[in-house]
Amino acid sequence: MIAVLKHDASPERTEMLIEWLKKQGLGVHVSQGEYTTVLGLIGNTKNVDMDMLRSLDIVESVTRVTDPFKAVNRKFHPDDSVIPIGNAGLTLGGGSFGLIAGPCSVECCDQIVGVAQRVKLAGANMLRGGSFKPRTSPYDFQGLGGEGIRLLLEAKKATGLPIVTEIMDIRTLDLFEDVDVIQVGARNTQNFDLLKELGKTNKPILLKRGLAGTIKELLMSAEYIIASGNENVILCERGIRTYESTYTRNTLDLSAVPVLKELTHLPVVVDPSHATGRASLVGSMALAAVAAGADGLMIEVHNDPIHALSDGAQSLTPDAFDDLAKRIFKIREALV
Repeated sequence: MIAVLKHDASPERTEMLIEWLKKQGLGVHVSQGEYTTVLGLIGNTKNVDMDMLRSLDIVESVTRVTDPFKAVNRKFHPDDSVIPIGNAGLTLGGGSFGLIAGPCSVECCDQIVGVAQRVKLAGANMLRGGSFKPRTSPYDFQGLGGEGIRLLLEAKKATGLPIVTEIMDIRTLDLFEDVDVIQVGARNTQNFDLLKELGKTNKPILLKRGLAGTIKELLMSAEYIIASGNENVILCERGIRTYESTYTRNTLDLSAVPVLKELTHLPVVVDPSHATGRASLVGSMALAAVAAGADGLMIEVHNDPIHALSDGAQSLTPDAFDDLAKRIFKIREALV
């Protein structure tokens, strides 16, 4: 249920109403806009007297929300969420664009620091790199684990770039204390125990869409995190499984970007690298994602893709990323 308050509702009367609603056993999500205040009521609202609420002189309107996702719903939070990243004033969403770049896997200090320096010069404002790698084959490179996070922090120290890396097991959460953005990969999108634990942190969570996940399922996964207390969630469209598997790794669902922007206030990032699986396709899909309204991009960049320990086929060289970044910023300028 949503209660929209009148623009002249006093803070004292608003607080009294919120306290009364909480005493009814409801969770109250407050969205303070420039002109209106929206109270999102979460819980069993069947016994709430809508007519009584409407009769209050500070209430403009009351409506029921039938969507199963509440806290992530744009109806509950009309304005775009702006997610703080790190401690340097960087934000994502609400007009702030995130360009996240780096290798699929952290391999050594020279590699990750060198790539970090190059992508920063090209305009990236976050560094990605996998320390724990979920691989289909148990014989493939599984990442450096905690050592990979240490090397990412070395790259952050050298460049100032906030770091983004994936968590696979909640038992390793203590290793992520200095990580700026925790990524939840496609295979863990519906690991609800993990999502609930991440909801108890205050770190930004970059939540990827599942391999065959619907938009609704992605939003419900985000709901788990926010319902557990952490509102700093970033959604990521990274391609889904379809009948096509010969010429692309997955199918990039760019229609998900405007759909998600209609349904939710959360920022939406696109990963064209995992979506296509081919470096030659990453540039065009990245530009299309920007044109579709994405709040950011996540692009894999490796200093030596041919010899990469994972996903070299979809990784751009630093020079190719330089060229792509210039085109990305031109598209961004054209949209303003």
